[in-house]
Amino acid sequence: MRAFFEFEKHQTDYQTEILAGLTTFFTVAYIIVVNPAILSAAGIPREASVIATILTAIFGTLLMGLYAKRPFAVAPYMGENAFIAYTVVQALGYSWQTALASIFISGVLFTILTLSGLREWLAKAVPRTLKHSFSVGIGLFLAFIGFNDMGLVTLGVPDAPVRMGDLSHITTMVSVAGLLLITVLLILRTTGAILIGILFTTALFIVLNIIPFPETLVSLPPSLAPVFMQIDFQGAMTWGFIGVITSVLIMDFVDTMGTLIGLSSRANLLDEEENLPQIEKPMLVDALSTIAASLFGTTTAGVYIESAAGIEQGGKTGLTAVVIAVLFACALFFSPLLTIVPPQAYGPALVVVGMFMLQPVTRFDFDDYSELMPGFLTVALMIFTFNIGIGITAGFIAYVSIKVLTGRIREISTGMWILAVLSLTFYLFYPYH
Repeated sequence: MRAFFEFEKHQTDYQTEILAGLTTFFTVAYIIVVNPAILSAAGIPREASVIATILTAIFGTLLMGLYAKRPFAVAPYMGENAFIAYTVVQALGYSWQTALASIFISGVLFTILTLSGLREWLAKAVPRTLKHSFSVGIGLFLAFIGFNDMGLVTLGVPDAPVRMGDLSHITTMVSVAGLLLITVLLILRTTGAILIGILFTTALFIVLNIIPFPETLVSLPPSLAPVFMQIDFQGAMTWGFIGVITSVLIMDFVDTMGTLIGLSSRANLLDEEENLPQIEKPMLVDALSTIAASLFGTTTAGVYIESAAGIEQGGKTGLTAVVIAVLFACALFFSPLLTIVPPQAYGPALVVVGMFMLQPVTRFDFDDYSELMPGFLTVALMIFTFNIGIGITAGFIAYVSIKVLTGRIREISTGMWILAVLSLTFYLFYPYH
């Protein structure tokens, strides 16, 4: 197994990889509850949706570990699930069965593009500054989510969209204590600092009776039948639905590419030219996972940015992903226990991971504004629109536009022209509802 996962090449060991898998799982386990809750707004049965979410995560993450051999968790995307529930179903009036058709079709198209080598070629066409901006933007995006989970930042009013939370609230104080604990453990170079912080904070919530300890630890999973293979292709065969498919396609493409490059940059998995070797493998996993997700009865699946938590614990090989997949399999039967971790417990972990992912900002070219502005827009719009895809597509468009307007058109690669056009298409077809 050591040879299979190339432990020597990545200078890692079993203990490190298992710990990394545990850490990532506890930061992504919320999807087991959150994804079904969001999709319930589209009318998807919640209990069956829980199983669909878990099965998608098992399929994608296990494939990521054994085939792509990367330390990334795969699960239904946040953002895409809200797009399906609130825009496609509620605003545009399509059924959730028809909405799942857009997921299946985009997954098939991605598989074809990946096998043809086009996705890898496009990924390599992205300039270095933009690649670094993916990591920085995702880091701040994670930190923002973490602060919100902790209760330090909350929604404000129209003139001030966010504001400070209630620092006197017991849950916020416990969460801050968890953040301080993780920070101290990191300074002391304690192995498993992030995971210890998550477990300690959760235990403190239980001791203080803020959250109840589950009465039942083991339960049989509910039936998948209400959502399994419930795709309505006939309803998708309309001109109006092309915009939905296009939006899903581009959102998945840019999210996956940005996340893969951003996480790989932090894990030191990129080569001398800032490219991820054999990137077609994790991209194929993403494409096949999206197809599987639609068949199971849930939305677009892909690499999770919270995988950064396991990477910070030293996870560098596919064994990390295998451990995550095994834990998701356990969640089928131990979901009452595994889902008690509250947002206030993993919020501090996301803040710390966000801090770590800021490092590539030192590689920005601050003397060349034609490189700096697209990178800045990518980072800023990821956070301020709360959408990774919007940040990345805006960066692509800005890069090409600025180079053209400043007479530096020769610096634009063919791949970047294509990415910019695809990004424009995204904004043209995006349902603004």
